Amino acid sequence: MNKISRIIKQNLFVALVILPIIIFTIYQMLIATQRYESKTQLIVQQPDSMATMDAGMALLSGLGVPTGNQDTQLVKSYIYSYDMLKHLEESLSIKKHFSDKKYDWISRLKENATNEEFQKYFQGKIRVEIDEKSSVISVYSQAFDPKTSFEINKEIARKSEWFINNISHQLAESQLDFIKKEHQIAEIRLQETKKRLIQFQTEYQLLDPEKEGSAISQIAYELEGKIAVTKAELKAVELTMSNGAPQVIVLKNQVMALESQLDKEKSRLTDSNKSSSINEVLLKFADLKIDLEMALSSYSSSNVSLEKSRIEAYRKLKFLIVVEESKLPEDSKYPEVIYNISLFTILLLIFFGILRIIIATIKELN
Repeated sequence: MNKISRIIKQNLFVALVILPIIIFTIYQMLIATQRYESKTQLIVQQPDSMATMDAGMALLSGLGVPTGNQDTQLVKSYIYSYDMLKHLEESLSIKKHFSDKKYDWISRLKENATNEEFQKYFQGKIRVEIDEKSSVISVYSQAFDPKTSFEINKEIARKSEWFINNISHQLAESQLDFIKKEHQIAEIRLQETKKRLIQFQTEYQLLDPEKEGSAISQIAYELEGKIAVTKAELKAVELTMSNGAPQVIVLKNQVMALESQLDKEKSRLTDSNKSSSINEVLLKFADLKIDLEMALSSYSSSNVSLEKSRIEAYRKLKFLIVVEESKLPEDSKYPEVIYNISLFTILLLIFFGILRIIIATIKELN
């Protein structure tokens, strides 16, 4: 019985450990297709906008706020995306390469693979690593021959650069276009207000109605003063001369003329029946002046907003810079035969040890 048990144990070890190791070793060393890996390093950079503006505009634009590693994560997500896979298929026909029957059936892609299977397979052939300190993005691309690996890696870098540049330009332009439209509206409003003010001045032939009103008021005050002086002279003369005396008649005529002129000047200021009275003109002018001031204030505000938006748009521009160019690999990197066989052996020994413990436990319970 012990002999039979020992034979079973030996056969079990051979069946579960030795034989799989031999098969796996033969596959790794003789059958598994060699895979080549190309590497490139990328980094997302933004312009140094602090060097191109004064301190006031820097504070206005809110510079100095860190952006984190969102851009690097965005690049990583795009590289793993179906859009990237679709582009590589259109430009390099990578599906044909990975499903070629000359490669071993375990390593290659199924010919009738679905898009989801193809994407999952593709994601297993690329690796994206991000250095948290430097934000450098390392991209590794595998293929069954050096040239294809190099071309895939190079195309990934080129397409990623296009993606980052395009999306940053779109964001910047969309924001700037909106502010430009608002600025144009403010500018048109200012020009129209100026035009109405000029038309008003041309219609009434007044450069500044406020000064004109002040001048008329001054004339009226002067006339009132002259009337008072002339009346005083008239009373003095009437005490010594008759009413028919020439000097009395002259002074009376002067008083009448001055009073008539005063009435005309006051009428120009206050006659509500005339649309051209100075008071009416002043009211219209004041409204136009308020409109002009508001339009000018709105234009100034929109001008500041436009400058701020230009700075923000400049800050939003991002560029993907190639730190290390893709290189044509000379030696195959995968499969890592010694590492794979060693790991496989350790896993099988662990599995066999667990199985022996389970069997021994069952025997003891029985």
